[in-house]
Amino acid sequence: MVPLIVCEDLWKVYRVGDVEVQALRGLSVTIKEGEFVAIMGTSGSGKSTLMNILGCLDQPSKGHYRLGGVEVAGLQPDQLAEIRNQKIGFVFQSFNLIPRTSALENAQLPLLYRGLSLKEQRALASVALERVGLKGREHHTPTQLSGGQQQRVAIARALVTSPSLLLADEPTGNLDTQSSDEIMAILEGLNRDGITVILVTHEIDIAAHAAREIVIKDGQVLSDRTVQDRLS
Repeated sequence: MVPLIVCEDLWKVYRVGDVEVQALRGLSVTIKEGEFVAIMGTSGSGKSTLMNILGCLDQPSKGHYRLGGVEVAGLQPDQLAEIRNQKIGFVFQSFNLIPRTSALENAQLPLLYRGLSLKEQRALASVALERVGLKGREHHTPTQLSGGQQQRVAIARALVTSPSLLLADEPTGNLDTQSSDEIMAILEGLNRDGITVILVTHEIDIAAHAAREIVIKDGQVLSDRTVQDRLS
């Protein structure tokens, strides 16, 4: 079976004035379909840069990135946008919900580009909200929801297009312990349903929910181990 993600010798170089910053330095990693992977690293390690490339939000300076066997590095912006809309769901630390818009309307946003009727969009958004435990809260706005519930709406929005890959960037960073545990339980459940989950976090207890942990340092893979390795 072709791995879902193959990164080979990825480099990402930024220019800040006259200074050249190497965010990724020859990073290589392979992730199979259905895995639950935590990516860890200190600030400036390159983990967010890697996440942006995996999510087709940015392109490597050189190297190869294949998603589902398709070479992504070098694609045009409209091609990248299509991949994001068809295959990838995003969950961010800050939720990124539209304030005066209902949970249902927030969840259906990614479907606006699918050519579906409004009725079909609402039906799919309702299913996604129910999947994250928000049945009955469809018409609540973000201000009427707790932080944990807002993150559930964000997860529903990520799920509504039935992505094969879910990218979560510090999804519990703004939540208390109980809400964090509930969000991680949802992500674990989605992974059991077959969705590949890649989580960026700096919290060891959050990373412990994943079956595999990749630590990034100075733009390279410092360690790559499974939960069995951690326990042995």
